[in-house]
Amino acid sequence: MAFKVIRRFPLPGQFGIQRHLPVAPVCPFTRLPRTSSADQPSCVACVCTSAGRCIRRQGCRKFQPDCGIRSLSTIVREPYFVASSSVGLHKDSVPRFRLTQMHRPTAAEEQVFQERLESCSSSRQVCKLLRSVEILSDTMAAAALHRVADLEQEGNSLKDPTVLEKDTIRALCFQLEQDSGRLTDAGLVSALLACTRLFLDPWSTLMVRLVSESQDRLDRGQMSVGQLGTLGQAMLAIEGPGCVMLQQLMEDIQKQEPAQWSLSDLIAVYRLLQSGVCEDGKYRDLLNAMHTHAVTVTSRMDPAAVSTLLSALVTLNQTQAMPLVINLCKQAVRHVPHFTDEELALVVGALIHFGHSDHYFVQAMEKYVPTVAFTSQPETVTKVMQFFSRRNILSPTVFDAVAESFVYRADDYSTSQVARQIMAFGKLGYLPPNAGDVFRKVESILHTRFSQFQPRALLNLLHSCILVERFPVNFVSKVFGSYFLQQLQEQGTGMDRTILAQLTQLYMTVKLECPFYAGPRLHPKYRVKSFLTYGRSLETPVDPHLYNSVKTGLIELLGARSYFGSRVLTPYCYTLDVEIKLDEEGYVLPASHTDEVYKRIALCIDGQKRFTANVRQLLGKEAIKQRHLRLLGYEVVQIPYYEFDKLQNRNSVVEYLHQKIFPHTYRLSW
Repeated sequence: MAFKVIRRFPLPGQFGIQRHLPVAPVCPFTRLPRTSSADQPSCVACVCTSAGRCIRRQGCRKFQPDCGIRSLSTIVREPYFVASSSVGLHKDSVPRFRLTQMHRPTAAEEQVFQERLESCSSSRQVCKLLRSVEILSDTMAAAALHRVADLEQEGNSLKDPTVLEKDTIRALCFQLEQDSGRLTDAGLVSALLACTRLFLDPWSTLMVRLVSESQDRLDRGQMSVGQLGTLGQAMLAIEGPGCVMLQQLMEDIQKQEPAQWSLSDLIAVYRLLQSGVCEDGKYRDLLNAMHTHAVTVTSRMDPAAVSTLLSALVTLNQTQAMPLVINLCKQAVRHVPHFTDEELALVVGALIHFGHSDHYFVQAMEKYVPTVAFTSQPETVTKVMQFFSRRNILSPTVFDAVAESFVYRADDYSTSQVARQIMAFGKLGYLPPNAGDVFRKVESILHTRFSQFQPRALLNLLHSCILVERFPVNFVSKVFGSYFLQQLQEQGTGMDRTILAQLTQLYMTVKLECPFYAGPRLHPKYRVKSFLTYGRSLETPVDPHLYNSVKTGLIELLGARSYFGSRVLTPYCYTLDVEIKLDEEGYVLPASHTDEVYKRIALCIDGQKRFTANVRQLLGKEAIKQRHLRLLGYEVVQIPYYEFDKLQNRNSVVEYLHQKIFPHTYRLSW
């Protein structure tokens, strides 16, 4: 089946473009009961009833072209994407189309067209491509509309609504309207979904005819699972989750066995469920069956399928589907160089969500990211940095490349992207070779765009700077001001303990490490007494197993449990894993003593969680803690897990602790 050029076939009038403001929920397309001609229902233009049958009967003048003007109206609505008989395009200024059964393009021609379509970077190029093609199938025509939607969507509207006034688009839509009954099932549902992504008015003649034809074919029960999924996305965009047609097609989908579905069918249903159909735990059995089947076919998934499926699992919060997530991550390793920016952002976002990382995936990213750090979309680069940060993976190769690109590209980043990238450096406590240039750029951005930062993003940025010994003194006075604190309190859920802890540590840092600071003080009501809190804490709790092993050795070394304190909260908000007090002559005092304390030793019993996952480097929050304790007068003794785990017996533990804590004294027998 094909749309073919017939020069004698004119366009009946012009398509006018109308722009509508956001509307209340659109009156749904309702299915009409089959009635006799004597008792015909009213048409969709009169009441909320089935429009398509009225059109076929030619029984309502309201759906006839009015005064030769045919309009493509748009609304503001949340869109979604599914890409998918012949259109011959006339080469003059007003293209003309006609449906014919002859000259359908071959599969190879359709593939070439799709590749050329994906290379288009503007709607104008899409129209130019359409004019250069002699024959188009209905699925190709729908794919062209999808591509226009990809290029023009911006939030809940089109960047340039006048794109619908282009002759090629008008003629294409007109032919789809006139010959909706002769479209293939795949072309029909894909065209309908494309129209929703272009925000066409659901009550336009084109939309009504496509919906009516889709309802008739749904009633006949001949659509494939994939086509039902595409139709479901379109109806969800038009009417929402309560759509009667949506419920009908979901019943048809549930009658099918997911194990028998093709890969494209599986992806289509995942997209549908992701779009909002699967709410309140609905279709749990269907999802579990789909997960089971998906695990067996991940090895055949292309980059788009992997990213789509991972994105769907995140939206549906399928935490029980970890075997599938792991398989998808393994498959993603093969596709890292072939993901688009958007796809890669979805993949790493999903791995962040599920808390999973794969050694081979990290290696693939280390090879790929440095090659695209200067060309990838800012959000993709930011997501990559968030992935390494959340998984505590320090990759100098990736971080150095991103730091270098940051200096040249940061002016084009959003304030959120700037903050999130610097937060990755702060969390892992890493300074790149060009740290001077990076933080000069950060300071420049803060000077020029300070007011554009969201309060929490700004606080996160400044706090991340101090973790790597970069002190934003010029901006602290603004942060401690009443206006900023009020903004911080009003944003989101107000000031939680994490925010107060960040403010407190920021204030402590400028007082300890910037003695020249003479700005405002942080009001006491915004300070915390302890940095060790549940959830997102500024300190990592001591590893219980490692602590018990060290405690046993200390008792043997010091002679009694009373000679050291455990989990001691200092007046400076930090919690010491172990504190040992000495008098002026170097003798160990009981932990309960408060007088005549000449020296305090802070033992930092650092388990694996205090280090980056792949190298032995302290996280930023642990490094600043030890730095501050030294400035506060403590002698800091670090007991890292990788040293302690090598000790074979009790004697070696005691000897190790003696050398660590009292390196310049001989141990006597006490």
